[in-house]
Amino acid sequence: MKSEDIYQPNFRTFLIIWSTQVLSMLGSEMTDFAIIFWAWNITGKATSLSLIIFFNQLPRLITTLFAGIIVDRFNRKLLMILGDVASGLSTIIIFLLFLTNHLEIWHIYASAIILGPFRHLQYFAFSTSISLVVPKQHYTRAVVMSEHIGQFSSNIIAPGLAGALYYVIGLQGILSVDIVTFILAIAAICIVHIPKPLPSETDLEGAKIWQDLTFGCRYIIQNSGLLNLLLFLFIFHSIDSILFGIHSSFLLARSGSNPAVFASIQSAIGLGGLVGALGLSVWGGFKRRIHGLLLGIVLHYSIMIVFSLATLPSVWMITGFLASVFWPWISSSNQVIWLSKVPPNVQGRVFTTRYLFTLIASPLGLAIAGPLADNFFRPAMISEGSLAPIFGNLFGTGSSSGMALQYTLFSFLGVLLGLVGYTWRRLRDVESFVPDYDAGARSHS
Repeated sequence: MKSEDIYQPNFRTFLIIWSTQVLSMLGSEMTDFAIIFWAWNITGKATSLSLIIFFNQLPRLITTLFAGIIVDRFNRKLLMILGDVASGLSTIIIFLLFLTNHLEIWHIYASAIILGPFRHLQYFAFSTSISLVVPKQHYTRAVVMSEHIGQFSSNIIAPGLAGALYYVIGLQGILSVDIVTFILAIAAICIVHIPKPLPSETDLEGAKIWQDLTFGCRYIIQNSGLLNLLLFLFIFHSIDSILFGIHSSFLLARSGSNPAVFASIQSAIGLGGLVGALGLSVWGGFKRRIHGLLLGIVLHYSIMIVFSLATLPSVWMITGFLASVFWPWISSSNQVIWLSKVPPNVQGRVFTTRYLFTLIASPLGLAIAGPLADNFFRPAMISEGSLAPIFGNLFGTGSSSGMALQYTLFSFLGVLLGLVGYTWRRLRDVESFVPDYDAGARSHS
C-alpha cells in the first residue's frame, strides 16, 4: 500500500507550509518595495514602474489557460518547490548584479517575465493542496488564512519594514532577507508530506482540452447578464490598472522620493483593506450584491479623488485607508454574484474565462499608464505646458502635478463608471436576469 493511501490530513502540515509561505511573501513584498524605490531613483519615470507591474502581469495570461491542467496532472509539491526555487534564484541573480554594479532596469523586466508563470503555478498548486493536507472541518480556517490573513498582513508589514530598512541595509540587505525566506519556505515544503490526488477519469486529449478552454467563453456569451457584468468588469479593471500603474510614481514624485512616507501610506492602505474585510465578514454585505459592487466603486474612487488632490502625507494615509475599506465590497460582491449564478461543476472553466478578461485589461491599462504620465500629463503640467493655465491653480505646476491630474481624472472616471452601472439595466438587474444555479432545486424542495 502506498503512503498516499494511508495518509491522514492534519492541520499541522498546513501550518508549517503556510507560515513559511507567508514569511516568504513578506520577503518578496519587501523586495518589490525596494525595487520600486530603486527603479524610481535611477529613472525618475512612471513608465519604468508601470512596466515592472506590466511584465509581472503579462505571463499570467498564458499561464492561466493551462494552470488548472498542469496542477491536476503534475506533482503539486514539486510545483511549489519549483516556484520558490525559481523566485530564489531570480533574487540571487538580482543581488549579484546589484553588488557588481551591473543591475539595470531591463533585468527587472526580464526577471518579472520569467518568474510570472512560476509564481502563478505555485499559487494554484498551494491553493489546490489545501484539501489534500487539511481535515475537512478546518477548510474555512485554512482558506481564510491562505487567501486573506497572509496577504493583508504582508501588505501592512512589508512596506513599513522595507521603508525603515532601506536606508539602513539598502537594496542588497533587503534582497538578502528575501533569499533567507525562500530557503526557509523550500525547506518547509521538502520536510512535509503532500499526497498526490487520485487520478481523474476525465478525458484529457487535445480535443477535450480545447473544449474545456473555450467552454467558459461560450457559457458567458449564452448568459447575457453575466456577459454584461464581464464587460463592466473589463472597463473597471482597465481604469483601475491605469491608476495602479502610476500609484507608486505619483506618491514618490509628490513626497520628494521619501521611502518612509511611501511605506506609511502603503501600510495604511493595507490596513484599510484588512479592516474592510473584517467589517464585511461581520456585516455580511448587501442582500443585492450588485449594490456592493457599484456603490463600493463609487465610494472608493470618490475618496481617491481627494487622495489625488492632497499634498500632505497625513491626508494620503487617511484617504488611502478609507478608500481601501471599500475594496472588499467590490471584490467580494462580484465574487458572490458569480458563485451564486454559476453551477459548481463548471465554475472552474467559467471563472478562468472571467479571470483571463481581467488579466487582459490589466496589462493594457499598465502599458498605457506610464507613457501617458511621462509623455502627456507631465509635460502638459509644467509651467509652460498646455494644461497648466487650466489646472495649475488646483494641482500646481511641475513634474509631479501631471500625475496628480492624471490620477484625479481616472479616479473621476471610476466614479462615473459606478454611477453608469446603475443605469445599465442588464448589469443593475443581473441578479434578477440570471437565476441562482440552485433556484430550481429550492423551488421543488
